[in-house]
Amino acid sequence: MSDLVDVENARGDDRATPVGDRLRHIRAGGAEGPAAVISGGTVGSRKLWMGLVVNPPSSATDNHHHGDSEAGVYVVSGHPLYFYHDGTKEVRIEAGPGDFLHVPPFVPHREENPDPNEPVVVVIARTTQEPIKISVPELYRLQDTPAG
Repeated sequence: MSDLVDVENARGDDRATPVGDRLRHIRAGGAEGPAAVISGGTVGSRKLWMGLVVNPPSSATDNHHHGDSEAGVYVVSGHPLYFYHDGTKEVRIEAGPGDFLHVPPFVPHREENPDPNEPVVVVIARTTQEPIKISVPELYRLQDTPAG
């Protein structure tokens, strides 16, 4: 007899197990539109927010940063553009399906979908329970801060 559980046929009730001790499964299609699929509110995560974001054709976000949260982005489809400031000029990153991006804490940036017909679909993971978005009037270089 194996010690492995047949997950496909398991019908256990895990409601008595503390949220932090459970593995949670969110099936495909479990999120509609821009949605937090994994967050403190949806599954009780403590240091992770993860979601599927769909940016419509010919759209752009405002200039913003995510506070103390790091963000990882995986491009599922489309060709998004990401902008940030290097201290001298605005820098443009062209991304496509299969690409990953890392956005450090407090770095102002902007996302754009220039395609007039196709949406951009990305999966975003952040190092906070819930998403943080702080709008800023313009892109600027993040000043060096002491490590700590």
